[in-house]
Amino acid sequence: MSDFISNGWAWYVTAIVVFGLVYCAFVLIGAAKHKVIYDADGNVDKTTGHVWDGDLRELNNPLPRWWLFLFIITLIFAIGYFALYPGLGNSPGKLNWTSKGQLEAEMVKAKAEEDKIFAKFKNASVPDLARDPQAHAIGQRLFLNNCAACHGSDAKGAKSFPNLTDGDWLHGGSPEKIIETITGGRRGQMPPMAAAVGSPDEVRQVANYVLSLSGSGHNSILAELGKAKFKAVCAACHGADGKGNHAIGAPNLTDKVWLHGWGEEAIVRIVNEGKVNVMPAQSPRLSEDQIKVVASYVWGLSNPVQTASSK
Repeated sequence: MSDFISNGWAWYVTAIVVFGLVYCAFVLIGAAKHKVIYDADGNVDKTTGHVWDGDLRELNNPLPRWWLFLFIITLIFAIGYFALYPGLGNSPGKLNWTSKGQLEAEMVKAKAEEDKIFAKFKNASVPDLARDPQAHAIGQRLFLNNCAACHGSDAKGAKSFPNLTDGDWLHGGSPEKIIETITGGRRGQMPPMAAAVGSPDEVRQVANYVLSLSGSGHNSILAELGKAKFKAVCAACHGADGKGNHAIGAPNLTDKVWLHGWGEEAIVRIVNEGKVNVMPAQSPRLSEDQIKVVASYVWGLSNPVQTASSK
């Protein structure tokens, strides 16, 4: 009731509840009374006196006792409930129960149980956790609940969402880097480079040179023409050899892994328009221990290890 702007609403709700209980009791008492009707000859008439179609009479039988007792029990339960729990306007009830309080108590209990489980993982390394069947199962469940929406349930990603199973890492695939990425998130940004590269033809030349770095299908003449421009404009981030830079998250252009699409048109579009990709930080949702366990699961996807159960 705290959302209402006036205590009058609390009294209004209380009045409705009390009236409902009193009315139900009144109906119960009225139905329990069996009114005896006599006919013209002084005999007991077990009908209500209503007659239809000449001989169809409505009987005046009392309520079944089981139904009557059930009704009484229901009323007693309702009165007891409103005395113990909130329901009569602003009254908190004798137990002072609230849904928020129950939730907080359950969360404290769940956290205590969780801490018991994670306590044995605290001093273990990420590779060790990747080999632990229990840690692996917990990490998988955390991944499915928090990461699969973007990276897929098999962690193989999709266009613009990295594949976590292939060993290709924009910021590095060490356990420390994976934990850093999950904790703080990442923001990948390539600014539009069309003005720096030059004309549309020069952009196409650079695109073909990029394709040539990974041995992908390309126009060799255009690639050769775009080599110098790549080294002058793109090498600052991607390196002179095109193998990227983990420090700034610049992709490796030599490994045939295309996060935002493959082919000349896709590369031209990214050069012209730039690209921004964001992975949100998971620290507001996951605890430090949970991040470590899910990091061990992710690390194990690209570094297959033998778990204790499979030895």
